[in-house]
Formats: sequence, structure tokens, C-alpha cells
Amino acid sequence: MDLDRHILALKADGDLLASAAEQAGLTTSVPSCPAWQVRDLLRHQGYVHRWATSYVSVPIQAEAPELTEAEQLAGGPPDERLLAWFREGHRALVRALRTAEPDVASWTFMPAASPLGFWARRQAHETAIHRADAQLAAGQAPGYEPDFAADGLDELIMSFFARRADPDREQAPERTLLIRAADADQQWRAEISPDGQQVAQVSRGAGPGAATLDGPAAGLYLLLWNRCDADAAGISVTGDAGLAAAWRDGMHVRW
Repeated sequence: MDLDRHILALKADGDLLASAAEQAGLTTSVPSCPAWQVRDLLRHQGYVHRWATSYVSVPIQAEAPELTEAEQLAGGPPDERLLAWFREGHRALVRALRTAEPDVASWTFMPAASPLGFWARRQAHETAIHRADAQLAAGQAPGYEPDFAADGLDELIMSFFARRADPDREQAPERTLLIRAADADQQWRAEISPDGQQVAQVSRGAGPGAATLDGPAAGLYLLLWNRCDADAAGISVTGDAGLAAAWRDGMHVRW
């Protein structure tokens, strides 16, 4: 996906997030983030949008201090202004990405073709996943176009999980997990430890695997971001189901 499509997705998903949050109500629990109410989701995402905007609009070329989750959730405006505050931050991020110079130099935390492309892609998927949280709180079923979901899977596997890969582990990995997005005609492989907790390497493409996660890209996207289980996502698990579950549950994204 290109820069313009990531920005369009960010705009659309931020609007959907706000609408679903308004429908659900600020005190409604978020089933996919059990510790949060909708107000917490808005405070978190509103902070993240402003945080990302700061890197694109200044730009900042080194990592700046950021708030802890507890500080994020304690900040922001009173509840009666929270939705408007979220929408303001979302609009500002979209505007910053649209008006930034293509060669803007700013800090990023994963490899990318350009800093601007990194921030547009990262915030598109950050917002899309939290849009799902808001929709689940509102009793809605989140969905995504296959190519967008596949792009998010590629970011998750080839960027986030690749950061944890250690090809020089003393104990060689004994299992390969295959992730296959049937409707996007894309596949990824993760060479992992038997307990699913360590990654040796990740790659794109087909091949044999001890376990396979197979289904629509949107379902895999939600499953691997731990927003639903395999049955709800429409994903079939073949081979070593225990290995697939251990990897999925152990590979939570952390900064």
C-alpha cells in the first residue's frame, strides 16, 4: 500500500472509531481490552495520535520521552470533551501527514522506506485495530478490506515480530508456523521455539510448517492482534494447534 492509501485508511478508521465510541458510551467496557472502558481507549488513542504528530510536524530526529499508559489514561480533557478532543487530535495527525515534506527526517522505531511512510502506515494500523476495539464495545463486527489487512499482517510479522527475531540462538528452532491469508494471496513463515515464545526468523512466502493459520486476511489481522479467537476470526488451524496458540498468545506486541 502507498502513502496516500495509508492516510485515507487512517482518516476513515479514526472517524469510525469516534462514531463507535460515541454509540457505545464512555463507560462501556472494551471486551478486547478488558482493563479499559471506552473513555480509556479514547485517551490512549488520542495521546498516540498527538505523539505521532509531533514526530512528523516538527520533526523530531531522536526518540522523545513518552507517557506511561497510566499517565495517558489519567490525562486528556474531562469526559464531556473527550470525543471532541480525540477528533481534534485525529484530524491534526491526518493533516500533518498530508502536508509533510516527502523527505521529512524524523525518528522511527522500525525500518521503513521513509519516515513519512513509516508514520502513515503505523498510525493507519494503530487506529484500525483500536477502531475494532471501539466497534466491539458498541456491539459491532469489525471488518477490513483484504489488502489492508494483509498489509497490517506484513507490518506485524515482518516488522514487529522481526525485531524479536534471534537467528543466532544456541538452540535451533524446531517448528515453523505458516500464516496464510487466502483472499490476499499472501503467506508468511515464522521459525519459532517449541514453546512458541521465541522467534528465530520470519519471512514471506510459502513452505511446509508444523502448524498453519489459514483464512481471510481480516480474520488473521484480528486474531494475531489478539482481538478475537480463531473460530470468531474464521481461521482454520492445522497441524500443531498447541504451537499456533502458544505463539499467538506469547507474541504480544510490546515497544
